[in-house]
Amino acid sequence: MSFPASRPRRLRRTPALRALVRETVLTTKDFVFPMFVVPGRGVSQPIGSMPGQKRFSPDLAAEEARRLWDLGIHAVLLFGIPEHKDAVGSSGYQKDGLIPQAVRAIAKAAPQMVIMTDVCLCEYTDHGHCGLVEKGEILNDPTLELLAKQAIAHAQAGAHVVAPSDMMDGRVGFIREELDDEGLENTSIMAYSVKYASAFYGPFREAAESAPAFGDRQSYQMDPANQSEAIREARMDEEEGADILMVKPAGPYLDIVRAVREATDLPLAAYQVSGEYSMIHAAAERGWIDLEKAMLESLVGIKRAGADIIISYFAPHAARLLK
Repeated sequence: MSFPASRPRRLRRTPALRALVRETVLTTKDFVFPMFVVPGRGVSQPIGSMPGQKRFSPDLAAEEARRLWDLGIHAVLLFGIPEHKDAVGSSGYQKDGLIPQAVRAIAKAAPQMVIMTDVCLCEYTDHGHCGLVEKGEILNDPTLELLAKQAIAHAQAGAHVVAPSDMMDGRVGFIREELDDEGLENTSIMAYSVKYASAFYGPFREAAESAPAFGDRQSYQMDPANQSEAIREARMDEEEGADILMVKPAGPYLDIVRAVREATDLPLAAYQVSGEYSMIHAAAERGWIDLEKAMLESLVGIKRAGADIIISYFAPHAARLLK
């Protein structure tokens, strides 16, 4: 039997050979760890639908950030779950509010940590929507002013990156202008540029207590069937002054990650969301898959698709394996 001269298996024979020719290399520097912050001191609350994940008070969030730094994870993304919620999300833009408290505590505990903050109204409103509501409609332009107030409060507390996740039109440009007017021109914006109306957000909504009280978010989050729209959204955010673009979710949208990567030179983040995380855990708990192998494979896939930054709840677990 005649064989071709080229035999790809030659370079797969040993772990060292495979590592030598590996095209995509995952490192701890790729990760951003999302953290949920709650009021109080000494508070650590397990999240039932997200095995291994917790909500932390600002003081314990700071301790966790120090541990993350020691693992090689150098960025966190903060979400706040306040005690008080109202129709306008006022807890979200108080200068001494929950996220500013956490930002200051983390900056003290881990001075070199990159601190990113989610900018949205959904966690802070009693109706759970990402914008102001009038007669059942989500208002775009009036919401921008409140988002900018939230971004300014976070930046003044010391956040390095603000990350608007609301999907209101024009919010990146509006926030950029307001930050600059406040002398906060060095604060970066990571835009949730391509955020789909996804079924994979379920566990997050439990963790952040942010499920809509009525309706859904399809009038502002993107239709999962659309790809060209994703490119338009990404380009709009780039033109409005975003420093980093994002695709969310990651796993079911790797084609979108690749398409956006090819359309822009800006750094690109992809968010491996709560449902992706919990599904892998659930399958592993039933013995259907190997947790660590599936976790690493999913993360490598996100980077291979073109993401420079991976936001994932798996970050600490993966970092321990990669160190």
